[in-house]
Amino acid sequence: MTIASLRRSPQYLPRPLTKRVYSLPARRTLVTVSPEHAKVTVGIRREDPSRIWERRCPVTPDEVAQLIQHFDVNVLIQDCDRRVFPVDQFIKAGAKLHPTLEPAHIVVGIKETPLNELVTSPVSSPGLRSGPSIPRTHLMFSHTTKGQPYNMELLSRFLSPQENPLSPRLIDYELLVGEDGKRTVGFGWFAGVAGVLESLSALAHAHLELGVTSPFLYTPRPHTHPSIPSLRSALRSIGQDIAENGTPKALGPFVIGLTGSGKVTQGCLSILDELPIVNVAVKDLPGLVSNPGTDLHKIYLVHALPQDYLTRSDGGQYSRDDYYKNPAMYHSDFDTKVAPYLTLFLNGVGWLPSFPRLMTNEQLATALTRAAEVGRARFGTIGDISCDVEGGLEFLPRASTLSDPFFKHRPSSLPSHLPSVTIMSVDILPSSLPLDASQHFSGVLMPYLRALVDEYCGRPGPHEHLEALNVATIARNGELQGKHRGLAAPVERWQASRTTEIANKAGVAETSLRKKRVLMLGSGMVAGPAVQEICKRSDVEIIVAGNVRSETETLTRKHSNAKAAYLDVHDVAEMARLIQNADVVISLLPVPFHPTIAELCIQHRKHLVTASYISPAMRALHERAQLADVLLLNEIGLDPGIDHCSALSLLAQLKRDNKRVISFTSFCGGLPAPDCADVPLGYKFSWSPRGVLNAALNGARFKLDGKETEIFGENLLQEYFPDIPISHVLKLEGLANRDSLPYAETYGLGKLENLQTVLRGTLRYPGFSDLMHAFKVIGLLDAETSIQLRDWRDLARMSLEKRIGEQIGSDRRSFLSALCAVMSTERAESVLSALDWLGLAPEGVACNTPSGISLKPQAPIELFTSVLAHKLRYNPGERDMVVLSHEIVAQPSLSTDSATEVHTSRLVAYGNSEASAMARCVGLPVAFAALEVLYGGVQMRGVHGPTDRGLYGAVLDGLQGAGLEMKESVSKGPGMEKVLAEGLSARRVAI
Repeated sequence: MTIASLRRSPQYLPRPLTKRVYSLPARRTLVTVSPEHAKVTVGIRREDPSRIWERRCPVTPDEVAQLIQHFDVNVLIQDCDRRVFPVDQFIKAGAKLHPTLEPAHIVVGIKETPLNELVTSPVSSPGLRSGPSIPRTHLMFSHTTKGQPYNMELLSRFLSPQENPLSPRLIDYELLVGEDGKRTVGFGWFAGVAGVLESLSALAHAHLELGVTSPFLYTPRPHTHPSIPSLRSALRSIGQDIAENGTPKALGPFVIGLTGSGKVTQGCLSILDELPIVNVAVKDLPGLVSNPGTDLHKIYLVHALPQDYLTRSDGGQYSRDDYYKNPAMYHSDFDTKVAPYLTLFLNGVGWLPSFPRLMTNEQLATALTRAAEVGRARFGTIGDISCDVEGGLEFLPRASTLSDPFFKHRPSSLPSHLPSVTIMSVDILPSSLPLDASQHFSGVLMPYLRALVDEYCGRPGPHEHLEALNVATIARNGELQGKHRGLAAPVERWQASRTTEIANKAGVAETSLRKKRVLMLGSGMVAGPAVQEICKRSDVEIIVAGNVRSETETLTRKHSNAKAAYLDVHDVAEMARLIQNADVVISLLPVPFHPTIAELCIQHRKHLVTASYISPAMRALHERAQLADVLLLNEIGLDPGIDHCSALSLLAQLKRDNKRVISFTSFCGGLPAPDCADVPLGYKFSWSPRGVLNAALNGARFKLDGKETEIFGENLLQEYFPDIPISHVLKLEGLANRDSLPYAETYGLGKLENLQTVLRGTLRYPGFSDLMHAFKVIGLLDAETSIQLRDWRDLARMSLEKRIGEQIGSDRRSFLSALCAVMSTERAESVLSALDWLGLAPEGVACNTPSGISLKPQAPIELFTSVLAHKLRYNPGERDMVVLSHEIVAQPSLSTDSATEVHTSRLVAYGNSEASAMARCVGLPVAFAALEVLYGGVQMRGVHGPTDRGLYGAVLDGLQGAGLEMKESVSKGPGMEKVLAEGLSARRVAI
């Protein structure tokens, strides 16, 4: 038999891959089955409704008909509209609908039974109208065999305090094996088929990102076709296209690497047969990819076996027997011998903790470095069909889903100049082939199911099947069986935690097993994403406290583990009560409130997380917080926050690479998306308007191109950087952001005198600084004086009167004349136009301005803030944008070469229908940091920013998972500092 025919043999596809067609009954009839039906009853469960992709069924309508007609069995089935076989086909085959399957002796499903649907009571013995009851049997993939904590409650339902012959029996499909010890009931082959298709689809997407269209762009996703023959046909068409037209020259030879030798791997080989495959050996890879004459009308497959990449640490050769006896003596060279040459890697090999990993995080860096030397797009896409999270591939962080099958990832240890990898790691791949997988599964399950029926009827069944069922039995008679008795410990741990939890609910005890509690103070613009992220943790409860009930209730109503609380921030007693009952406090309130909140956190020994800069008043609490064993974590929003985390991560990598930093430049800004920016200032508010105006009044210090510079607050809006060259698309200007010089020490850049540039700044669209400065000149940013308005159109005039100390006529001409006295005529006319748009110009149209004006006198900046918040708000359908860019100029520490490298790390994020980019970029870092503190992952105490490596690494990992990944690159040459210095000098000359 040829390999190709073997792969298509009934061993892998035992049933015809077509649906049987039945005529449908006129209507469904729901029946109740009584014990008087003197037959063994088999019940077919519906799968957990929360598993939206689970459409498989353990027994097909064909097999149901066989059971009923030839084995005299009753079959009950639960109704389910998602199952791959319509329930009417089962009814036609002779099954009956039943809502609970309670009369069934044998209950079969695929995944574990939801606890609220698990029936464990005894059932009447078949053949008897009344009399002794007998235990029922459940068959499923129970996911209990490794002591998985989340399913110990399920396992406990099969156990009794003492032996009980009426307790149900639990059989796990995973444990059914043949005489050779290999599993006989499973879906591995189908995981391989589906995994190849999902991985090819991911590969095509990755190539699109590189600007190349691959023939695999047309790869069908498994669930989009009714059966495997249909999928084979579609992939065969792609193979024919490759044979005729070839693969893209820009990508070089297409090389697919495959590991493993089990059914997963056989499934991979089977579906890959539809392509023009040429098998190659590992030793031939270097020559294959380097040869410009390699035929691009073929797909090259290297099936790497353990002897190809495993080596004894003492230099000895691989031996299978020796490897399984002495796994610690072996290491993998997959990162150098195989990975760098692959276009796509399909991992079908499993892993156990005592064995060497196929690739560690460090080996990923080696593989990607060599891959970049080999050619374009090498080792950029991985299909981990085995899906051992942090297992054989240490850098696999999580499983993906059929709804979102692939993602980009880079471990924190990966050098900044190396690219992320695209990973497909769906953990329920066979579910995407529900018809074929169900037909196969039903076929291999039936001998065991018939043996169970014989056992219930008292008939002798096949010894090998009955023995296999006994070995696969986890629990029986209320007791754990055989080698599974070791599961008693995890069950007992679950029972102990459950007992304590019940006691807590009864008010008997308060222990650490209660839900962890987060208190969020404030419910404004950035709170939503933070609440949503925290509420993903079922063991965490969040209380959102604020003085706007509608906001707190909107934030919490969708989450079962979130509560709203009313809080007047001036009610210190109520605030203290809320803090006392929390484990971690998040403050999204304005900065002036933070010292009071921090005092209360110290008093009650609670950790605090804020997104704000560390104020002098907050810093003064450092020693007291340390003595109280409290962390007051600040600067963990966007700017400050993500900027710190990403800068520290990049700098740490440069240090590991023995690079010396020469210049550090960082700019960040929250802006309207370009299509929403056609308004005065080119700006809209996605966070506190007063905070934006206050930032425009702060002084700044920095070092630029070798010169230390200070800009006083009154000059900040004039001495700006007219061109920030971080984008070929966006034209941006920048403002220096506070005091940059301390960051030389904070970031560990080295001595200030050895650095050319240390600069942090804020991004704006061109024109912002000039117009905001003009608003400042006429007094709209004045916080010291006060005015009382009758009409919003008097605001600009009355503010300017206060500024110049003279009365101005209320007509438009007088106001323009006064403007021209404090600025150029051209500037005055543009300012008047902007004030007209805002509804603040004398004799202008007071359109769409805030409806109410306070009768009490207020500072102009307060009134102006109200107008800007109203007029420059985001309207429905509009989106904001966040841009963050670091540029680090570095040199090798030990090199005499004066050439410099420019390392950049950038984030561009847009708002969406759920949340603004600013809300996500401030709220999510706060949430990730708070959770890291909550779970004890941060050991530092006192007043700090996010300088702890574990903390900023966790935040960056969380952001990457949320789609907010920093994109890093490296190039040769000078940085942007010359452009910035020349622009600033030109502005000073203009002034």
